Amino acid sequence: MSILVNKDTKVLVQGLTGKTGTFHTEQALAYHGTQMVGGIHPKKGGTTWTGQGGEELPIFASVAEGKERTGANASVVYVPPAGAGAAIIEAIEAEIPLIVCITEGIPVMDMVKVKARLEKSNSRLLGPNCPGVLTPNECKIGIMPGNIFKKGSVGVVSRSGTLTYEAVFQTTNEGLGQSTAVGIGGDPVKGTEFIDMLEMFLADDETESIIMIGEIGGSAEEEAAQFLKDEAKKGRRKPMAGFIAGRTAPPGRTMGHAGAVISGGKGGAEDKIAAMEEAGIKVSPSPARLGTTLVEAIKDFRP
Repeated sequence: MSILVNKDTKVLVQGLTGKTGTFHTEQALAYHGTQMVGGIHPKKGGTTWTGQGGEELPIFASVAEGKERTGANASVVYVPPAGAGAAIIEAIEAEIPLIVCITEGIPVMDMVKVKARLEKSNSRLLGPNCPGVLTPNECKIGIMPGNIFKKGSVGVVSRSGTLTYEAVFQTTNEGLGQSTAVGIGGDPVKGTEFIDMLEMFLADDETESIIMIGEIGGSAEEEAAQFLKDEAKKGRRKPMAGFIAGRTAPPGRTMGHAGAVISGGKGGAEDKIAAMEEAGIKVSPSPARLGTTLVEAIKDFRP
């Protein structure tokens, strides 16, 4: 069982006709035949998108039409920041089960509206400002480089885009491979959180170990650590390695992501690391040692 996506996932692209949407759709089509089934553009419905390799996809005027015509069960959003919130809401209203938003810089108030709609729906949102999700040899949604992946047993969940790739590359080099890698994004208001993904990875038989990569700012890592402690009491646990980005950031300074702000004595790296270690996660001293740290965690694990 894979997490979120597999070879049967059918993906619509919101923002396909733009430069970013075109590039990453071509990459996805080239990756083990990910099923990209169409694009969405309100003014270009009825036309056809043609990729550099000659691939053709139909363009639909709305997500609802695209879903009805193709049976799509996922969408990916490459729409510019000003329109991305509305694009996500359109996908929610079309009852798309999985929506992946890559767009960075969406106004926070737009995301507050999105969050309110999400809570009354059956849709799951990954992002915004995330690299997407990839199940090796089956489906790639987003901007992760497929060539570093290897089918395997490690579930990767990360707030940081680039460190997601680092964890994937290292677990491939260690011969472990990945079950699924998920970037949840670093914005303060987003869809899926760590706990949602950890719940899925703990329940998945193919995922034998987990890497969790957090960042300074917010309390998501501490909440995830508490969740893991509660699950361990029920006998549900797996070997885990982790890392917190931004350890050297001064308090009050925004580092990269809008969500990475330390304020009011909360959200600091040391607090997060302490909470993760208390929950049984082996925290890597550096992103360059994520793979070896996970190998150590697997060796030391006592079920």
